[in-house]
Amino acid sequence: MIASRKDDHVRHAVSQQRDGGPNDFDSVTFVHHALAGIDGDDVSLAVDVAGKRWDTPLFINGMTGGSQHTGEINRQLAIAARETGVPIASGSMSAYFRDPSVADTFRVLREENPHGFVMANVNATATLDEVRRAIDLLEADALQIHLNAVQEIVMPEGDRSFGSWPRQIERITEHTAVPVIVKEVGFGLSRPTVTWLREAGVAVADVGGRGGTNFARIENDRRTTADFSFLTDWGQSTVNCLVDCAGVTGIDLFASGGIRSPLDVARALALGANATGVAGRFLETLVSHGTDALIETIRTWLDQLRRILTVLGAPTPADLAGSDLLITGEVDTFCRLRGIDAASYTHRSPWWNESERRSHA
Repeated sequence: MIASRKDDHVRHAVSQQRDGGPNDFDSVTFVHHALAGIDGDDVSLAVDVAGKRWDTPLFINGMTGGSQHTGEINRQLAIAARETGVPIASGSMSAYFRDPSVADTFRVLREENPHGFVMANVNATATLDEVRRAIDLLEADALQIHLNAVQEIVMPEGDRSFGSWPRQIERITEHTAVPVIVKEVGFGLSRPTVTWLREAGVAVADVGGRGGTNFARIENDRRTTADFSFLTDWGQSTVNCLVDCAGVTGIDLFASGGIRSPLDVARALALGANATGVAGRFLETLVSHGTDALIETIRTWLDQLRRILTVLGAPTPADLAGSDLLITGEVDTFCRLRGIDAASYTHRSPWWNESERRSHA
C-alpha cells in the first residue's frame, strides 16, 4: 500500500509540472541598473548554510523512496547530484521505518553520491530511534523534518493528530548531532512559525510555500469519496513566506515551492533565502528525458544563475539580498495586509545609494 502511494505521488507530481502556470514569483522584478554589472570571473555561487559551506545555492529537494520504481528515481537523482555538486534530500523515510526491506531505495542516495551533501527526511512524529536510523542509513549531513498537516487531512489514510508535533521537534533538535531543517511541503511557513522554530534550536526553516507541487491536490486526486478540492489554494506562496519572514535572524531560510527557473532562484535569494530547493521541475525532467537531461539542466541553471548575478553586480548569492526589487500584484496585497513595507525593497542596492549620494553632492 505504501509503495503504491509513493508511485501515485510521483505520477501526480509529474502531471502537475506539465500543467505549468504562473505563480507569485512573477510579482517580483529586479530593477535593472545598466552600469551595475561586474566581471563574471568575480562571481562565486558558494553559500553558507547552518555552519556548512555549499558550492551552490541550489539543491535537489526531497521527493520519494519506498518502492522499486521510486528507488530507481532516487538512484538517478543521486547521480545527477554527484555530477553537478548540488546537495540532495531524500523523500520521507516513513516507508523505511515500517518496512526495512525498502532501505535500499533510500540508501542509494548515498551509494551513488558518496561525497555529496545528503539530507535525510522524516516526519514530525518520528521517534529518536527512527531519526537515528534515518541518519545512519544515509550517513546524512543534515536532517529534514517535514510538516504536512494539510496533506495528511486530505490523504485517505493520513494522520489526524498534530498536537504532539512542536514538542517532538524540540526533542529531535535537542538530541540530533547534525543540523535540523524543518520544511513545509507546499503550504508555507509563517513568520511566527519560523520564529518558534528558531527558539526550538532548528538550524534552517524551508518555507516550502504554495506554487509548486500541490500535495492537497495530489491526495485529493487519490480519493474516491469526499472531495477536498476546496483546499487546493490553501496556504501562503513561497514569495509571501519570504517577505513575511524578512528580518528574522538566528535561523537560515530555504526557499522551495514553485522554483521554475534560475530567475526564480535569484528572486528567492534576493528575498532572503540562503538556498533554494527544487523538486517537481527536476522530477519532470528526469522522468520525461532521463538522467543526462537532468544533469544538463542543473548545469545550465547554475551557469545562468551565475550570469544573472553578474549583471546584477552580486559577487555572491548573499549579495542579492541588497538588490532592488519591485513587488507587485498579489504579493503587494499580502504585504499591505501583513503590515510589510513592500516599497522598502526598491532602494536597497549599493548602486542606487551611491548614485543618490553623488546626485546630492
